[in-house]
Amino acid sequence: MPENQTEPWRSSVNPWLIAVAVILPAFMEVIDTSIASVCIPYIAGSLSASNDEATWVLTFYLLSNAVVLPASAWFSLRFGRKRFLVASIIIFTIASFFCGAATSLLAILIARLIQGAGGGALQPLSQAILTESFPPEQRGMAQAIFGLGVVVAPILGPTLGGWLTDSFSWRWAFYINIPVGALALFLIARFVEDPPYIKKANAGRLDTIGFGLLAIWLGAMQIILDRGQEDDWFGAIWIRWAFGIMVVCFVAFVVTQLQSKKPLVDLTIFKYRNFTIGCLLIFLFGACVYGAVTILPLFFQNIMDYSATWAGIAVSPRGIGAVLMMPIVGLLVSRIDPRILISTGFLVFGICSVTWGRLTTDISPWSLTLPIVISGASLGLVFVPLATVSLGGLPPASIGNGSGLFNLMRNVGGSVGISIINTILARHEQLHRSEMVRNLAESSVNFQNQLAQHQQFLAPVYGAANSLVRSYGMIQNTLTQQAQVWSYVDDFRYMAIAAIACAPIVWAMKRVRARGPVAAH
Repeated sequence: MPENQTEPWRSSVNPWLIAVAVILPAFMEVIDTSIASVCIPYIAGSLSASNDEATWVLTFYLLSNAVVLPASAWFSLRFGRKRFLVASIIIFTIASFFCGAATSLLAILIARLIQGAGGGALQPLSQAILTESFPPEQRGMAQAIFGLGVVVAPILGPTLGGWLTDSFSWRWAFYINIPVGALALFLIARFVEDPPYIKKANAGRLDTIGFGLLAIWLGAMQIILDRGQEDDWFGAIWIRWAFGIMVVCFVAFVVTQLQSKKPLVDLTIFKYRNFTIGCLLIFLFGACVYGAVTILPLFFQNIMDYSATWAGIAVSPRGIGAVLMMPIVGLLVSRIDPRILISTGFLVFGICSVTWGRLTTDISPWSLTLPIVISGASLGLVFVPLATVSLGGLPPASIGNGSGLFNLMRNVGGSVGISIINTILARHEQLHRSEMVRNLAESSVNFQNQLAQHQQFLAPVYGAANSLVRSYGMIQNTLTQQAQVWSYVDDFRYMAIAAIACAPIVWAMKRVRARGPVAAH
């Protein structure tokens, strides 16, 4: 609770009505980070884009989401928390409509940027309102319900997105936000009110220079990551220019934030060891988690030929593991060293990634269900304890700023992770294809036997001449599919290495005892 609030404040509305009102937009924002993951092949096909380009729908959202996070506290004080929350929901809902109505890749990317900007503050605002609306003795229960709603969203996201895509269109994965947003607006306008200290707050001036520099260097970084694979990275002149702009703006951002009396982001909190290491770990874990969220549905759809609905169902058990683990973590985080939970979570996720790295085209989806459930449990083991240890050692006045930076690093890590896994998918498919094609020499006995089997099967239908051409085509498709499978395997193995390497880094942090709920979105 802010230091300038001298007297306890109680809302005139039943706090459980407020809880319903603020959990709804937070739930909507979280579900939107995963609902589009199963729609990527359909978005690509509809908008004449590749799968790599369609994943920009995910990364652009995370990028704009990350840019808004550090400024959300200023906007809350300047315009009022309730007013800012209402404005964010309106922006998010209108942008959702334009995402669904987009007729080109550029149009949906612009809409996703705006949607991410609207959604960036929904969770921090909702959690702050929820905390202050309940008396201290009920806040634990309220936060548990809030956390449960946020954790359930990833279960419903892929499944709901898949069902809407198969039953109607991928566009309804975005249109579904319109009635939810309208209901959230009605409930917030009816039940939510600002405490006196928010109404009387003097926000001062926004650090527009810092905000602009942050947006430019993050935007340049994202463009490089998204287009680098297609344009041969630093072989392209424009990427070298973009990289130069990114470096200059990043350095200028750091300098201005350190020199400003009222910076957008207080970078001096990086002097706290736990916070610095925590930001590094959440960056890496965000890259791994968002990478897995992106490529597992793609594997089921592109390699296993699943529909969007069944791909969503196949990956949804991750949320079940998180739901089961969250109450246990809530009990353990204040009783044992949180570093044990965090390092265990990294190791468990790494082991799950190793298991996914044994994929083949003959694998049963049930073989992946257990590691998907366990990977969900690892999220609970990492996110809440890591936020507790990272932010728990900060002075109370710095927790809000630290929470914004912490979540910023997670979103940036997720965006970087998605871009890297897509680059590996594309580049390693070419690599494995060139390696396997050596075994397809026409003089090879195995090749000739396979070709003869295909011809014998196809000849009665297509004739001798056409069956030969089609047989070569079938072998070509098998080669492409196997190269793709190996590129997915490489991605999962790199994730495993990154996650397992984080486990010993955790022990460089000082032990901190939990002192209350900490935002871990």
